[in-house]
Amino acid sequence: MSTYYIGIDVGGTKIAAAAFDLDSQTLSGDVITPTASHDGPDAVVRQIAGVARQVSLKAGLRLEDVRGLGVGLPATVDLETGQTWLLPNIPGDWWGKPVGAMLRDDLGLPVALMNDARLFTLGEANYGAGRGYSCVVGVTLGTGIGGGIAIDGKLHLGLAGSAGEVGHHTIAFDGTPDGSGNPGAWEAYGSGPAIAAMGAKAVMQGINTRIGNLVDYDLNRITPRVILQAAQDGDELAQSILSQAAEYLGAGLSNIIMIVAPHCIVIGGGVAELGDLLMEPVLAAVRRRCRLMPIEKLAIKKAELGGHAGIIGAATLAHQRAR
Repeated sequence: MSTYYIGIDVGGTKIAAAAFDLDSQTLSGDVITPTASHDGPDAVVRQIAGVARQVSLKAGLRLEDVRGLGVGLPATVDLETGQTWLLPNIPGDWWGKPVGAMLRDDLGLPVALMNDARLFTLGEANYGAGRGYSCVVGVTLGTGIGGGIAIDGKLHLGLAGSAGEVGHHTIAFDGTPDGSGNPGAWEAYGSGPAIAAMGAKAVMQGINTRIGNLVDYDLNRITPRVILQAAQDGDELAQSILSQAAEYLGAGLSNIIMIVAPHCIVIGGGVAELGDLLMEPVLAAVRRRCRLMPIEKLAIKKAELGGHAGIIGAATLAHQRAR
């Protein structure tokens, strides 16, 4: 007999969802749709409910056949009340929005809400690269830096569900603020926009580099992948930017490793997809810095579930909360 939960991953630009069968560990009824972010929070919540219905229909299920709904949001969430507090990537007043109650009333299903990076971690810890490890730290390197901690297949959430906010720990005293306003936070140095900003600054300063040529000197088109291309072409400035970013990323990972001492770190996100030219120096920095633990026993792995990690994590959370 199949046991279905629906997982929904809400982002600033798209909503991705599917039904996850815990027995066969398979997905069905995949739906991807643009987020109606500019129509306001109520419209987005209605859209989430509509997506859940689409998934159910596409998967050949009745809503009453679904055991629960898990929703990942790029947000801080009150885990007791199901209210959202801060969604920096989706416009509108989300402060205190009772998203959980609204979805329960609309769909008649148990609803579990969680930060999307935590659900990435939960999905990878149970069904992806972290499977089989007791303590797993997930890190998403993209527009920001997010993360989570899973112990024995369940999220460790700490005070107010904030455990795993790895991107906001400080690596440069009194340095560049991140989106939360914390000076010197890791996210301000190792995220995709931070790496792109280093390239844009060099172009604006007139430094000799191929980066500008690759985008016809349109600074808005400079991305980490453009910098990677320039570095692969032998551009010394681009290589230097990636080397500096690797040192920042390695320092941040080392802090996490020394504090949490996980058995496995799973890394995902667009920055991680830049490949060995960035990630090999990151791992070398980790090995240099982690002097007080057997670093050779730590598994540092690339995420395996791709865009489905958050969906599977959301469905897994719905299952765990329903017990």
